[in-house]
This record gives sequence, C-alpha cells and structure tokens, in this order.
Amino acid sequence: TKLHPWGAPGTSLGTPSACIALWLNPLFRIGYKRRLEEDDMYKVLPEDGSERLGEELQSLWDHEVQKAAKDLRPPKLTKVLIKCYWKPYAVLGIFTLIEEVIKVIQPVFLGKLIQYFEKYDPDNMDALYEAFGYAAGVCLSTMILAVTHHLYFFHVQRTGMKMRVAMCHMIYKKALCLSSVAMGKTTTGQIVNLLSNDVNKFDEVTIFLHFLWVGPLQAAAVLGLLWVEIGPSCLAGMAVLVILMPTQTMFGRLFSKFRSKTAALTDNRIRTMNEVVSGIRIIKMYAWEKPFSALVNEVRRKEISKIMSSSYLRGLNMASFFAASKIIVFITFTIYVLLGNTISASRVFVTVSLYSAVRLTVTLFFPSAVEKLSETRISVRRIKTFLLLDEIVKSNHGFLQEEKQEPSVEIQDLICYWDKVNVQLLPPRLLDTLTVLFTSSLLSSILGELPHDKGVLKVKGQLTYASQQPWVFPGTIRSNILFGKELHPQKYEKVLRACALKRDMELLPDGDLTLIGDRGATLSGGQKARVNLARAVYQDADIYLLDDPLSAVDAELGQGWQVCCHLRLSPCVCMSRCICGILKNKPRILVTHQLQYLQAANQILVLKEGHMVARGTYSELQRSGVDFTSLLKREEEGPQAPGAETESRSPRSRTLSQNSVVSHTSSIRSVKDGTDQLPVGPAHFQSFDTVARSIFTLCLTGATLIFGFARSLMMFNVLVKAAQSLHNRMFNSILRTPVRFFDINPIGRVLNRFSKDIGQLDAALPWTFVDFIQIFLQIIGVIAVAASVIPWILIPLVPLVIVFLFLRRYFLQTSRDVKRLESTTRSPVFSHLSSSLQGLWTIRAFRAEERFQNTFDTYQDLHSESWFLFLVTSRWFAVRLDGMCAVFVTITAFGCLLLRDQVEAGSVGLALSYAVTLMGMFQWGVRQSAEVENMMTSVERVVEYTELESEAPWETQKRPPPEWPSQGLITFDRVSFSYSSDGPVVLKDMKAMFRPKEKVGIVGRTGAGKSSLVSALFRLAEPEGRIYIDGVLTSEIGLHDLRQKMSIIPQDPVLFTGTMRKNLDPFSQHTDEDLWNALQEVQLKSVVEELPNKMETVLAESGSNFSVGQRQLVCLARAVLRKNRILIIDEATANVDPRTDELIQKTIRDKFRECTVLTIAHRLNTIIDSDRILVLDAGQIHAYDEPHTLLQNHDGIFFKMVQQTGRQEAVALLQSAKQVTNTTCWKLHLDRNCNGLVQLGLS
Repeated sequence: TKLHPWGAPGTSLGTPSACIALWLNPLFRIGYKRRLEEDDMYKVLPEDGSERLGEELQSLWDHEVQKAAKDLRPPKLTKVLIKCYWKPYAVLGIFTLIEEVIKVIQPVFLGKLIQYFEKYDPDNMDALYEAFGYAAGVCLSTMILAVTHHLYFFHVQRTGMKMRVAMCHMIYKKALCLSSVAMGKTTTGQIVNLLSNDVNKFDEVTIFLHFLWVGPLQAAAVLGLLWVEIGPSCLAGMAVLVILMPTQTMFGRLFSKFRSKTAALTDNRIRTMNEVVSGIRIIKMYAWEKPFSALVNEVRRKEISKIMSSSYLRGLNMASFFAASKIIVFITFTIYVLLGNTISASRVFVTVSLYSAVRLTVTLFFPSAVEKLSETRISVRRIKTFLLLDEIVKSNHGFLQEEKQEPSVEIQDLICYWDKVNVQLLPPRLLDTLTVLFTSSLLSSILGELPHDKGVLKVKGQLTYASQQPWVFPGTIRSNILFGKELHPQKYEKVLRACALKRDMELLPDGDLTLIGDRGATLSGGQKARVNLARAVYQDADIYLLDDPLSAVDAELGQGWQVCCHLRLSPCVCMSRCICGILKNKPRILVTHQLQYLQAANQILVLKEGHMVARGTYSELQRSGVDFTSLLKREEEGPQAPGAETESRSPRSRTLSQNSVVSHTSSIRSVKDGTDQLPVGPAHFQSFDTVARSIFTLCLTGATLIFGFARSLMMFNVLVKAAQSLHNRMFNSILRTPVRFFDINPIGRVLNRFSKDIGQLDAALPWTFVDFIQIFLQIIGVIAVAASVIPWILIPLVPLVIVFLFLRRYFLQTSRDVKRLESTTRSPVFSHLSSSLQGLWTIRAFRAEERFQNTFDTYQDLHSESWFLFLVTSRWFAVRLDGMCAVFVTITAFGCLLLRDQVEAGSVGLALSYAVTLMGMFQWGVRQSAEVENMMTSVERVVEYTELESEAPWETQKRPPPEWPSQGLITFDRVSFSYSSDGPVVLKDMKAMFRPKEKVGIVGRTGAGKSSLVSALFRLAEPEGRIYIDGVLTSEIGLHDLRQKMSIIPQDPVLFTGTMRKNLDPFSQHTDEDLWNALQEVQLKSVVEELPNKMETVLAESGSNFSVGQRQLVCLARAVLRKNRILIIDEATANVDPRTDELIQKTIRDKFRECTVLTIAHRLNTIIDSDRILVLDAGQIHAYDEPHTLLQNHDGIFFKMVQQTGRQEAVALLQSAKQVTNTTCWKLHLDRNCNGLVQLGLS
C-alpha cells in the first residue's frame, strides 16, 4: 500500500494542494490507463486507524459505564460520542456558516449589478467601476462557495467515517466477550445488522447536523433582506416555505415508517435466502425448490408493496421540492403586483436568488437533519443495548514463569445448571491421564463459557479446545492449524501425520496452502474435523479439552483410542499417533458418545440429567454394572421451547447464520449544491395586461406542477417494477444452478447480491435516476432559454461542455474501480465477524481474541483506505466541475459589462441568474449521471446471476410411470463423476448393482467418494456413464421426477425457519394423522406435543431449539412420510448418541423393510448387518460382497477397519456378520423352494 501524500512532512489540510486534491492526479492517471487494485490505494492515515479510534472511544465508554454505575443511572452512549468528537466537528460549523453567508450575500451583488444596467449611463465611469466590483464579487463568491462547500462535505464525511470505524471496533470487541447468556439474547444476524446498517447512520447524520442551527439563522437573514427588497409581500413566499417544512417533515416520518416495515420484510427475505443458500444441497435432493420459491416470492411481494409506497412518497417529495420555487415566486409577485407595486428586473432576480438560497436549506437540509438525527438516536440505542450485554468472566489458567506446577482441573460441589458434582480430575502425580465425559456442559464450565453459581472450579494450566462442530475460518489450511503460532516444520509434520492429514494434503491442489472458503467448502466433513483437531494438538497447552472431535471421522481414523490398549494393531493409524500418541503425556478431557473409546480412558465420568451417576475406570464401571447405553441420552436432547431459559443456549449448540442483513449503501447521498430553475414570466410583466398575464402564469404553473408530479410517480413505478422483475429472475436462476456454484462461491457473496445489490435497485437507483433525468431536462431548458435571450452565451458554453464530458469520462474510469474496491474490501469485515462468532469458544479457549481483534482492525483499515479514496475522488471531481462553472459565471458577468451597450437589464439578470444556477445544477447533474452509471454495476451484478449455468430441467417430456420405481433396482454402468468439468474425477468407471430391497453399506476412508456416489445418484452434477433405476435411465428424466422418488437422510440435518408442519411437509401433501404417525415412528411425537403450538410452532433459526439428534430424527420422519422405494443415509448418525443411532437403525429396519437402502457410515456397527458392503477407495470399488465374505480377506480394507475398532468390538462385528450371512442363506434357500413349488404347480 502506498504511503499517503498527506503523511509527507510539510503537507496538511490547509494547503492549496489539499483543497483541490492535486495529489490525487497520479492516481487518476493510473486509473485511466488500467484497472485499480488494492496496492494502488493510499495507506490509511494514523488518525483514521481502527485500533486508535476504537480504543479512544472504548476508554471513554468504559469510564462512562463505571461512572453511571456509581451514580445508579444507565450509561449514555450519545454523551460519550459527543465528548469524543464535538471539538473537531464544531470547527467544521464555521465552513457551513461561511458558505451560507456567501449564499445570502451573492444575490445582493447580483441585484446591484443588474441595477447598473437598469440605470445605464454610458458617461458614468464611476458606476461602471462599481459594476465591475459587483461582478468581481459575484465571481469571487462563486469560487469561494466551490471550495468551502466541498471542504466542508469532505471533512464531515470523514468525521462520520471515524465514528463508524470506532463503533465497529467496539461492537466486534464486545462480540468476542459475550457470555452464553448474552448470546441467547442476540443473534449473528443482529450483530451483522449493527455492523452494516446501524453504524452507517453516523456517515449520514454528520453531513446535515450543522444545518439544525445554520438553517434558522439563514432563514432570518433572508427574511430581513427580502423585507428590504419587496416589503410585506415576502411574507407570502416565506409562508409557503414554512408550510413546506412540516409537509416535508411529515413525508420524512411517513417514509421512515415505511422504511422500518420494509426493513423487517427485507430481514425476513434475507434470512430465508440465507437458509436457502446454506441448505441448497438438501433443498435440491428433496426437490423442494418450488415451495421455497413460493415462500421467497410471497415475502418479496409484501416488501415490494412497501417499497412502492415509499417510492411514491419520495416521488411526491422530489416533485414538491422542484415545484416549490414556482409556487413561491408566483404567489410572492402576484401579491406584490396586487398591492400596486411596480416590478423591476433587479428586484425580481434578487428575490428569486434569495428564495433559492434559503429554500435548499429549509426544505432539504433542515428536514434531513431532523430525520437523520432521529434515525441515529434509534441506532445508538440499539448499539448501546448490545454493548451492555453480559460478558464472560475471564479467568487466568496459566502458570507464572517461576512456578513449576503440574496441570490439573479440580471441581467441588459445582452447581452450574445441574446438581452438585464432586470430582478432582487429573490427580497431581498422574500427568498422562485421559478422562472421558458424557456431557459437554461440564467442558463448557471448565472453559468458563458456562457460569457456575456455587462450588469450586480450579484450573491450573493453559487450556486448549477442539469443538464438536468443526470450525474452520477463511484462509489456508496451514493458517487454520497454526492459528497464530510460529511454524516449526518438524512439529508441524508430526501433527499432520498424527491427525491423518498427510495424505489429504498430497491430494489437495495446493497442499496445506489450499484456501478454504467461508464454510471450508473445499474440505469434507472428516477433513474439517481433523483440521480442527490438528489446531488443538499443535498448541503447546497443559490441558486438552476435546468435545467429541471424532464424531465426523470414520472408523479407520477414530480407532486410535483402542491402539493404546491393543498395541498389536497397525501403529500408523491417525488417532494412535494423536490423542494416545503425541498427547500421551498431557492431561486430556474427552466428551464422547462412542462407547468403543472408553477402554483407553484412565477415568470415566458419567452425568445424567445434571447428576453424576458414575465415575471410575472402564473395568470399575463394568464391575459396578453401569449400563452405558442407557446413560447416554444427553441433556441437550430436550427441546428448548420458546420462553424457556435462554442461558443454556451456547454458541456451540446453535447453528449461527453466516450472514444476515448486509445492506450497506456505500455512496453517501451528495446534496444539491445549486439553486433551481427560475421562472421567466415575471421579468416581462410590464408587456401584457395584468389579468391575462396572471391567468397565463397560473395555467403554466399548474401544468408544470401536474406534469412534474405525474412524471415522478410514473418513473418510480417503472423502476421499482424493474427491480422486482430482476430479483425474481435472479432467484429462479440461483435455484436452478448446479450445487457446484455454491461450493465455490462463499455464502456472503451470494447474499450480497440479494441484500446490497437488490437494496440499491429497490431504493437508491430509482431516486438517483429520477433525479438525474429531472436535472438533465432542467439543464437543457436553462441553456435553451438563456441562449434564446443572449445567443453569445453559447460561445463559452461549447468548450465548457466538451471539457465537462472529457472530465466525466476521465473520472468514471477511476470512480468505478474505487467503488468496486470499496465493495470488495467491505466483504472481509463481515466474513470475519460471522466466522469469529461461529468459532467463538475456540477463539476464547486459545486466548486468540487480541489476534482476531487485530485482524478485524486490519480489515477495517483496508476498507477505510477505499472509503477515504471514495470521499476524496468524489470531491476531486466536484471541485473541478464547480471550478469550471465559476469560470463560466465569470465570463458571463464580465461579458455582460463588456457588451453593456447591447444588452438590457432583464437579459443580464436572466443570463447571470441562470449562470449561477447552472453552476450548482450542472455539476450535480454530471455527478448524478456518474452515480447512476456506478449503480448500474449493481444491475450488472444481478443480471450476471440471472444468466448462471442451469442444471437439467426439473421436468422433461419423458415422464416415468406414476408407480416408478416399484422395485428399487439401481444399476451403475461405467459411471465416472466429477463436480465440475475441470475438476478432479472423484468416481472412476464404477460398475455396481444394488438389488431390490437390498440393504447395502458403503464404507471407505474420508475422501474415498462415498458422498460423491450419492451426488451422482441425485445428479447434483451430471455423471458420465449410465445409471438405471428399475430400467429407467435417470439422465433422460427430469430432476424433480428423479429426486422426489428417492429419500435421503443427510449428514448435516437441516431444519428451516418455519413451522414444524412446513419442515415435514412443505407441499401440504399429507394429513395431520400422517404427520403425527411419522413423528410417533421416530419417537418425536411427545417432544412436538410439548411445544407451545404443537405442529404450528415456528422453529428457531436453523432449528437451533432442537438438538442435533432430534434434527436428525426430523429428517428421518421426512423419509418415513415420502414412502419411497429407495432410501439413502449419508453418515446420518455421525453426530448422534448411540441411543438415537439405535432408534434410527430400528426405524429403518421396520419402516424400510421393502426398500433398497444405501447407508454411508463411519460406525461399522450400523452397517455390519447389511446384506452387502461396498468398499470404496480413491473413487473406485475396492470390494463389494457380503460382510462375512469381506472379513475372510485379511488383506482387505474392510477387515483392517474392523480390526482397528478394538478386539472386543471386532469380535462383536464378526459375530453380527455371521448372523447376517446365515439369515441371507436361509432366505435364499426359502426363495428357491418357493420358486420350485410355483414351477411345479404351473407344470
């Protein structure tokens, strides 16, 4: 990043170079030649740094909180903000005052200049010199206005940026400290919303705030001058202004009301879109696109109706703003004439100019200040509520350098949210202790995440933690494992081997430098789990807390616990080198559901419903007769009904949404700088009969008003409907695109199209476009009228227009890139926040809060660089445009004096008034056209997503028979499969047959192609070769016809926000009785009956008020309801306890007896009773036979996998395999006898 030019010695804001931004010229030259990149941006100024600003505001806030606690009052965040920023912001008020004073004085100079022409005397040289002085005054005031206006706007926007950056720093810092109780009171979506929408109010309010006091002062000054000029008639015009103020304020309030309703509907739509994108694989497999499309379309329809209402309001507001000048001038001079006064050119143009100066402040800036201030107060209140949430109590578990103690965890009479627990874990003399627990809650308490009410909890030593839900953050695999630690190659290699990641690194394209996305999209579930474990192992900690880290890895990888007890087994297996190998001399506390790991434990602690029911070694517990399986029903299994205590909801047990509403309007609305078009009529009143003239003017004014209002409303209507059409097309395109698109595009990028870009299309673009058209037409009108009166005005105008057009093109080249950089540098801020909230427990366990805060500050500084560039480039352009207009005013003013013999006073007034008007209007029009062009990038981005590659049609002309498939025969004929045309082949030339009603287990190492087989069957990407189901070639029928006829229980159970009924039956195809029966089958009926509204209860975000096991049972209930002949179970029991696993297996055996069932599983005991087992290795079939036959081959992968489960488990598995073989033989024998009898009968 370049060093900022302002950072050089001797340069400051006061220099001429800084005023007109000459230092930006090299950047514009680069931008004109090539695309700007992040390296071209200037380094953020030290005083704008996120850490510096954030810590300054944080210290004041902390002081305020302490003081408020002493005074027994709530702390005031507004007071803190004022205390921090009032001095530099108050100084900027001087700029506003100077600008508004000049705006009032300029019409006086103009009037004096016109008076010279009214009383023109060729011989009076003194009057000529005086006129030259007034002309110089008009020109000079125009030039000063050009500089002060843009200096003011730049500095107030920079102040707004500082406030936003400081507040974002505080919000993120607070998010890292939130306690479990506080996490129950907020959501990821809400925190993202604070960071995207609420803090933006600081950018907006700082622009207008000074007009709260400048506005009334200016109005009083103008009223005084008008009284001098036209007497009491001015009161009529001011009365119209006074009436307009509350009218526009009322419009503003109504607009805010509609805006809040729209925001709620937008939140709802974005949340639904978040769920759709997160669960798109499941939606496609279930063929649920249509009900979700209907859901989103309904929310969007309601949202558009509110947007249309607010757009009409905005249209009326804009039309009234432009009509105001016509009404004011018409009423003022009608009364002035009726009172018997005579009109002169100087009087008319001075009055019109004064009205124009005050009208902008009174009808636009002042109401905007009131509106933005009220919006900011609401946002500050929301942020304050968040900042006052409970924080986690930090405890110091480390040792002092001089201390040489042994690490330990001691618990006595501990009450957290269960009864007393007395236990001392890890006795001082025994360092190589492995303790197994059956509840995550105790682990939460040791980590400090779950506060304890009573009892003693002493932890001596540094903790590290591996979470149950594997957490990876965006970056390389190496950065995920090192997690801020230095790279020691030997230790790193050792950890990779211990966690069985070595082979994975060889298979990945860039090894451990492979980038993983928002959700670790390039890694399988098992790989993410092992990266998660490797992160914990690489740390030099004293105590290792492992929360079921092996739930997502297969038997081959999870067997290491038994290796400690059965050293005769292969020593190269991953876990033998990890938890019982590389960590063997460290205290380890493991939470697990998997009974096969218990033998390796030195100590087992069993908790049930808050009571410690058993404790001891494996052999001690066996002798005591404890039935482990019956104790493994986790306390998390009970649903958390709405209204129940939220304290038990923790970041780990809730699936946090990736993104919520990220709707951030990056372009601050610039403010109209000029005056408005002037009516021509009054200058020629003396030429017509008064009555006829008045009627003509009245009709003209009326027609202008009617057409103005009609045009505004019609244009808003057309533009909002266009936005609706584009949204619908994009959403339909997203639903029809292959799954691969969602794997390579982070969720934030997709949601950005539906939040920020659609937000621009809905609100910002229509307003800007209408404004641009309105001003463009006015500019043409102004030039046409001026040229008809004084044709020579076109001479300086032609070169000026040419320079304008070149400058606009030159500016747009760079401006587009700056806007793009601003957009791309904002995304990492939200991705980092979302990712941090998902891995909150891990970050805190590793004491990495400061590092993550620094990373956040770095992302904020990067965004500040682009935002700062956006501010200064906008002002660079505006200063030059206004400078050129000032030149035009100068040429016109002095040109009139040089041609004084040929022009009349009225013509001079008209020409000069229009020249001054054109100055503000022309630059605003050019900037608005540039803004429209910039906003069209949002349209381009949306259109890009309407033209995505589409998967095969949902229905084709070739429809399968209604009862298909009647048998469930699946045939793979030379099938190869890849997720993309240029991606690696993950299934290679596969030939296999799954017979009707057959139960087939599919096993293999992580990455062997098990889930890819399911993807090929469901055509998530188009496979090569042929797949037949009951003789029907699947590639010839529609995707919905295929997917609706197969049921799947997925690896990650997905529930959607909505009622339980909608989650089970989105198409409303089943009766209540069917739904209750399905819930009864999976033993969830009693759970659902306890919910407040039973089946109509709306589930929490991602179904987080159900445990993982219960969510899996809901997926099973869906499969029961569909009654299909083919069922696929994709590692569905990886994260559930043995009891739920047993329930799922029993239901499958009973309810799907007549179905073909394909089961992918890590736990071999769930598939050992299958009719046949398919063993995959590197995308190819290694073996495919009955379990018992496979176990006869001692060199086979399956035999090794069984042996690696431990001696006792292996014997049990072998016994089960024998029983299956005997049963199968008996069935075959029975079938043959039956067939023989049938044939005998036929003969």
